[in-house]
Amino acid sequence: DMGDTPYNLRSCAYWEDFSEQKIIYPNMTKYLPFLWDNKRFLTNQKCFIITGKHLGYLTAFLNSSLFKYCYRDAFPELQGGTRELSKIFFDKLAVAQVTDAQNAEFTEMVQRVQSLPAGAERKILEIKIDRMVFKIHCLSNEECAQIGFIEIV
Repeated sequence: DMGDTPYNLRSCAYWEDFSEQKIIYPNMTKYLPFLWDNKRFLTNQKCFIITGKHLGYLTAFLNSSLFKYCYRDAFPELQGGTRELSKIFFDKLAVAQVTDAQNAEFTEMVQRVQSLPAGAERKILEIKIDRMVFKIHCLSNEECAQIGFIEIV
C-alpha cells in the first residue's frame, strides 16, 4: 500500500479507528492481555486493535479464564512460550452475544480492573468477571470448576 509521496509509504484507511473506543492487544505475548481503551491511545506495529460493538464485554471475555482455557492453543506458540495473536486466528472464535445492558456492566467492571494494581482486590474482581462470562456461556458448575481461575502473572 503506497502513499502519494516517497515518505508517505502507507495510507491508513483505519486511522479514525484510533479515535474510537477499542481493544488493544500485542502481536506476540505469553499472557494474553487485552486492554479496553477509551482514551484514544495510538499503537505501533507491535500491537493490534479491535473496534466494534460491545467492547467492554469482549475485553472481559478475551481476558477471561474461559478464553485462556479454550483458545490458548488456537494461537501458534513461538519460541520462549509466546503466542502469536494475529487476526486470522481470531476469525475462528465463537463469542456469545450480549445485550447493551450486559455490555455496560462489563465495561464498568473492566474499567475498575484496569485501574487497580495487582493484588487481592483486583483478583476478586477478575474472578467475579470470570463467573459472569461463565454464566453468559451457560457453563455447568463442573465446567466452571474444571476451568478454574487462570491468572495473568
